[in-house]
Amino acid sequence: QVQLVESGGGLVQAGGSLRLSCVASGRTFSSLTMGWFRQAPGKEREFVAGISWSGRTTYYRDSVKGRFTISRDNAKNTVYLQMNSLKPDDTALYYCAAEVRLSLPIHTAASDYDYWGQGTQVTVSS
Repeated sequence: QVQLVESGGGLVQAGGSLRLSCVASGRTFSSLTMGWFRQAPGKEREFVAGISWSGRTTYYRDSVKGRFTISRDNAKNTVYLQMNSLKPDDTALYYCAAEVRLSLPIHTAASDYDYWGQGTQVTVSS
């Protein structure tokens, strides 16, 4: 079992920044591929960014490329999502997810991930 706890969400004006954190416990963190997903009201959950177990490979959805950065610190069992130049369309509940996977490519389907956090709300005002 893996427990994931997100933090760092909040209310920010358009153009602002937030950094989300997700701390994992219960399994060797370096054996996990990590992802961030989001879900806005009335919409499907969508992939935002993913990072391989080593941290050497990342992948982003097109709408956040150049604005968001995913990173991980395996010594701290933590994955981060730095979000810059935020837009109202980024407003959603953001989830951290983990997949027990030591190979590429990074999966973008929610069904591929094994463990989920409870989510942290990000609201971007215009």
